[in-house]
Amino acid sequence: MSEEMIRSLSVHGVSYSYRRLRQPERITEPVLVLGGALQGMYGWPQMEDHVGPVADVVTADLPGMGSADPLPPGPSIDVVCAAIERIVDDLEVPRINLFGFSYGAGLAYGCARRFPGRIARLALGGVPAHISDAQVELWRRASDHLAQGDTEAFATLVAQGLMCLDDRRHVARRKLAYRYVRRSMLHAARNSRHAVDSLRRGISDRPDFSGGLTDVPTLVFSGEHDTVTSPARQRDFAATIPGSRFLTIPDADHWVVLERPQEVADLAARFFTDEPLSSAPCLAPVVREEPSPADPACV
Repeated sequence: MSEEMIRSLSVHGVSYSYRRLRQPERITEPVLVLGGALQGMYGWPQMEDHVGPVADVVTADLPGMGSADPLPPGPSIDVVCAAIERIVDDLEVPRINLFGFSYGAGLAYGCARRFPGRIARLALGGVPAHISDAQVELWRRASDHLAQGDTEAFATLVAQGLMCLDDRRHVARRKLAYRYVRRSMLHAARNSRHAVDSLRRGISDRPDFSGGLTDVPTLVFSGEHDTVTSPARQRDFAATIPGSRFLTIPDADHWVVLERPQEVADLAARFFTDEPLSSAPCLAPVVREEPSPADPACV
């Protein structure tokens, strides 16, 4: 039975909080999960279910996210990484396992470069190592819709921009994932005081993926149909990290953590406990869904 603990911290005058689910019989370092810019500390139940039996699971409302204070003006990566290192200090452990997805992959990679000695293992999924001019323009349009109060248009545009909607490519749970992403973006747009700022920072304050990480065991994984950053570009990024592993997960796009959630969480648990990855269920294709006339199109 896990024990929940929520702690409030501050860094550079910015207040934020993190949540720790303590496991009585953990066998590896705590796993800190970092997600998208609009994701908070309660958005990772699949990680709690599958990683929880082997490690404490830690999630956070970092500065500029969720219930935390807004970020100060200017570049934010140093502030957020300092907040993450403060969490490691507060956990009173020498090292943690770090799982970063999408926007969170940039944060996790930045932390590993700044304080590699505190990171036991690093798992990065959906790494936005390259963003095209067309995608930057899409995010600008989305932030404009949000600033104007058009939350419906914002949520639709973001959901479409983050997913592969090409029916010629099989994506597990595509319609379900689309509805979930759009609904989540709509909720964030209507309830998050950080939404506009988070989007604009995502456009202008890009993480540095140019390389420079050594001596941290690293796994990089991508959905085979990721349209945010292609698997080929993510593979090239992984190649800048000596000794890293790169895996492509079938039947998934950028939102692999929604389309194959249990399999991704299983992969993370294997990696963080040094178990073999070759037999991980996420590497096997899923049974293709039969089209149903009663199931409305997602777009």
